[in-house]
Amino acid sequence: METKKIELLAPAKDCEVGMAAINHGADAVYIGGPDFGAREKASNKIQDIEKLCRHAALFDAKVYVTLNTLLYDNELERARKIAHDCWNAGVDALIVQDMKLLELDLPPIPLHASTQCANLTVEKVQMLESLGFSQVVLGRELSLKQIREIREKTTVPLEFFVHGALCVSHSGQCYLSQFIGNRSANRGACAQPCRLPWDLLDANGKVLIKNRHLLCLKDLNNSAHLEELMDAGITSFKIEGRMKDADYVKNVTAFYRQKLDEIFARRTDLKQASQGHCQYNFEVNPDKSFNRGFTDFFINGRQKGIDSPFTPKSMGEYIGEVAWCNPLRMEIKTDKVLHNGDGLCFLNQDNELVGLRADVVNGFTVSCNRPHGAQRGAKVYRNYDIEWQKQVDASTGNRKIDIDLTLAETETGYELVASRHCEERSNPDKKTRTLDCRASLAMTTTQCDKITANNPEKATENIRKKALQWGDTPFNPVNLELKFNEPRLIPASVIGEMKRDLVAKLTEELIENHRNNREQRQNHTLSGMDVCQTSLNPDEIPNRLMTCHHCIRYANGMCSRETGQKAEPLFIRNGANTFRLEFDCRDCLMSVCSMAQ
Repeated sequence: METKKIELLAPAKDCEVGMAAINHGADAVYIGGPDFGAREKASNKIQDIEKLCRHAALFDAKVYVTLNTLLYDNELERARKIAHDCWNAGVDALIVQDMKLLELDLPPIPLHASTQCANLTVEKVQMLESLGFSQVVLGRELSLKQIREIREKTTVPLEFFVHGALCVSHSGQCYLSQFIGNRSANRGACAQPCRLPWDLLDANGKVLIKNRHLLCLKDLNNSAHLEELMDAGITSFKIEGRMKDADYVKNVTAFYRQKLDEIFARRTDLKQASQGHCQYNFEVNPDKSFNRGFTDFFINGRQKGIDSPFTPKSMGEYIGEVAWCNPLRMEIKTDKVLHNGDGLCFLNQDNELVGLRADVVNGFTVSCNRPHGAQRGAKVYRNYDIEWQKQVDASTGNRKIDIDLTLAETETGYELVASRHCEERSNPDKKTRTLDCRASLAMTTTQCDKITANNPEKATENIRKKALQWGDTPFNPVNLELKFNEPRLIPASVIGEMKRDLVAKLTEELIENHRNNREQRQNHTLSGMDVCQTSLNPDEIPNRLMTCHHCIRYANGMCSRETGQKAEPLFIRNGANTFRLEFDCRDCLMSVCSMAQ
């Protein structure tokens, strides 16, 4: 049975965050290039991307650059140059939306179809596969059943978001920000009007719901469905968050690394897509990082509670309830350890988010320097754990590649050889075992006098101790085989110099191996089809400003299927902006439309 590689794909705001993602278990990272990424404030210089590529290549991890905005014709030449610069820097693939790129003179770099291409149907994925895309990022709205159907009728590798912020609109089909403030989501400049508070009105102008975040969704968390998604055909699991800082990326990446490794430990048909394993000196817990509460969205079909109507801000981890309080103090019924300086929050009686700082903590009693406004029974969340934050900020991930060493004598001295560690894995039936083993990676030699050991046992012990200590290098020696004609005494300085030389050679060899193995691009043209016909005009704003799987009627108990009433149009209003909501009850879709329609 062929072992399937599973990729954990993490976001990188910059080179530093990208390296933190790799160090905490990512098999690949995606990062913005110098221009034309779908987050205009997350651009990076080619020199920084090249640095990230070298670090990732050491672990056979990949770097993908986002080139996924819609482009004007006068930008195509710059986009072409960026593509070539990325290829020369060691980038493994480009994530793109605009199909005009396929007609350019691109380097032999794989192209991934961005989720902004609205990859929601079998037909769309088949078209992208026929165009030569080497990976397709599916829409977040798909269910397991729909993913299975796409997998059964296509062969292109499939990528799927499993964690992070959710766009309420189908990706690539949101024009609300562009309509309101000329900040186009398809040009990387979304102002996120979906996170604003809105009033809901009926056709007569009556306010049905006032000042609620009606378009704001909770954050995605599909960690409970990873194995189901693998079996449905997903091979790349993507974490959203190219504007997130390193602490978020470290924690969430480590969480999914642990989840995937638990699956790999009992399934020999699956394995990690890169090399190396990590150790963490902090509590790995996604609740502690920015989140608006979690949902698994539509993975198992439509469900209530996917929205976050009361706040677009982070709630953090739920820690307990207010047992009693006065204006400046509260006692929290919790099993968590609280610290001076922790950030807490709760929803008040008007369902408004209130934040407070735990200025002084005494057990479960929190004192504040200003009135907090909490009531007994209020649910309390911690959105800033000061002690945890210190630990995650200090974490390096300590990612290591296991190696086996052979130290042998030669005619003129010694040689030290490093090879991949031979990993023994149990098959599910536990009757046979499989060795995952590779040939030697690098070797170093030294010329020196060979000294016969007077105390063989002590000399051998010292050699082993020194040879197996690799400190803060990326390598972890598991086994050491000694091949001597007779017991030898080797000075520590000789072993130390050999190790330093071997680390340098191993590093360069692994990076070079990764670069040599980069996939060649497939044919990016489709006979008989004008690719540009599938491209969108960056300036065009249709009357249908959003197409959403999220339905405000369904979320608020007004679904026509549930009530038996006809789904009349509703309206949402924020300040001077009013938009018409239309409902396709047959396909369970909601549209946000301009009043011009």
